Amino acid sequence: MSDNKNDNIIEFNNVTKVYKLFKDDKKRLLAVFNKRVPYKEKKAVDNVSFTVKRGESVALFGRNGAGKSTILKIVTGVTFPTEGEVKVNGRVSALLELTAGFDKELTGRENIYLKGHLMGLKDEAIKELEQTIIDFAELGEYIDQPVRTYSSGMRARLGFAININIEPEILIIDEALSVGDAKFKKKCIKRVNEVMETENITLLFVTHATGVAQEFCKRGILMKNGKLIYDSDIESAVKKYEDMIK
Repeated sequence: MSDNKNDNIIEFNNVTKVYKLFKDDKKRLLAVFNKRVPYKEKKAVDNVSFTVKRGESVALFGRNGAGKSTILKIVTGVTFPTEGEVKVNGRVSALLELTAGFDKELTGRENIYLKGHLMGLKDEAIKELEQTIIDFAELGEYIDQPVRTYSSGMRARLGFAININIEPEILIIDEALSVGDAKFKKKCIKRVNEVMETENITLLFVTHATGVAQEFCKRGILMKNGKLIYDSDIESAVKKYEDMIK
């Protein structure tokens, strides 16, 4: 790896994320107006530091609740650290909640433009990608029907097609490769591989499937109870993770 800090596309410096856990939604609402409402604290991420170079492919491993998804949400800007500093130097495409950001009253085609604008693309750039996205989603005439008429699988297909084809600089995947039927899933995995091979994309990949992680990634980070406990090449990280969950 280069030591040039300008190569860093993601930097976490002593990052901690604390969630406030209230007894119920009523208590959570009251806390907006009254700071004395009792709550418990949960450290989802605990003093984590790491850097990712441009073009790296990194898998995040750990049991449920280890802090992996919280790290991804911080990178995408869905949530913010309680302490520490985060730097993200590139356009992010997140295959987390594939249908987030859709307007159900707009057609699938119109939602391509909506999500493209949300990702910072201009009309001309979206126009160039429009047919590629439509062809990938395989929705046929439904592309010009309101998204509210779609099944959950159809919405997920459209979401994946948009996110994987908008030429991101950072691609984030959180167990999102279970989209649709087996044939479409295979197509999604093939497309991710193509993107990784040809477009110098930086990949952050959360999965419990170590075989899939080894297919995509060259580096692995192991999380436990919100802490980063291991960071090495993918084979060593997989072995460490598999030993941990035995």
